[in-house]
Amino acid sequence: MKKDAMVAKAGEGDDSASRLIDARINELNDWRGETLARVRALIHQADPDVVEEWKWRGVPVWSHAGILCTGETYKHVVKMTFAKGASLEDPAGLFNSSLEGNTRRAIDIHEGEPIDEGALKALIVAAVALNTLRTTARSKSLK
Repeated sequence: MKKDAMVAKAGEGDDSASRLIDARINELNDWRGETLARVRALIHQADPDVVEEWKWRGVPVWSHAGILCTGETYKHVVKMTFAKGASLEDPAGLFNSSLEGNTRRAIDIHEGEPIDEGALKALIVAAVALNTLRTTARSKSLK
């Protein structure tokens, strides 16, 4: 299997997703690593059952009954892309990127910007609820 096609899930061998995400945070060794680590901690606080994955040539992905969000790092931004963000209520106005599409929404976090931790955790909880609702609805329709 090609490395860029690899999907590592937490607990699968030496290259588990959690270890790969740890390595990414450590290799960044700057505000982006700190921000990614903080976002990761908030995701786990909001959803203790979240599954960490490593997809698409090295993108941290958090899932629960489907993808919740990704954690991409660029030179000037840490980007959290919510797979179904356009279907989520965002009363705090956290979404500030990828607003033009019908499916995804993203939060770009720049150096020095504070994270509204309560609002971010609420978005994670809402994303889990949306994924769970859709999974339950699909299961019922197959019966």
